Amino acid sequence: QVQLVESGGGLVQPGGSLTLSCAASGRTFSWYGMGWFRQAPGKEREFVAAISGRGRSTLYGDSVKGRFTISRDNAKNTVSLQMNSLNAEDTAVYYCAADRNYGPTHRSIDYDYWGQGTQVTVSS
Repeated sequence: QVQLVESGGGLVQPGGSLTLSCAASGRTFSWYGMGWFRQAPGKEREFVAAISGRGRSTLYGDSVKGRFTISRDNAKNTVSLQMNSLNAEDTAVYYCAADRNYGPTHRSIDYDYWGQGTQVTVSS
C-alpha cells in the first residue's frame, strides 16, 4: 500500500511558475513509476508527466512539453513537478499517482495509487 500526498498548489499569475511535490509512504518507492495527471472542471483527466522508478526515463503530455519538468528524489520518497510559463489552460486539480510496474506510462489505468489532488489556478 502506498499513500500519496500532494502539496504546492495555489494561485499563480499567467507566465509564472509553480512547483508541486508529492510525498509517498513506503520503503520501496524506487520500484514505482510515478506520474502526474490533472483534471479541469468539466474535462477528462489528462496525463501530464511520468517518470520511471530510477528516474532515468520521463514522458510528457504534449500540452506541457518544454514547460514542465518531472523529477524524483528516491532518498526522500518524493516526486516533483516544476511548472513554468503557466497559462489559464493549466488550471486544474493535479494528481500524483504511483505505478507498481516501474513506469513510465501515460495511461491512467496503469496507476495503482492516487493522491487526493492539489488545486492549481492560473489567473491574473
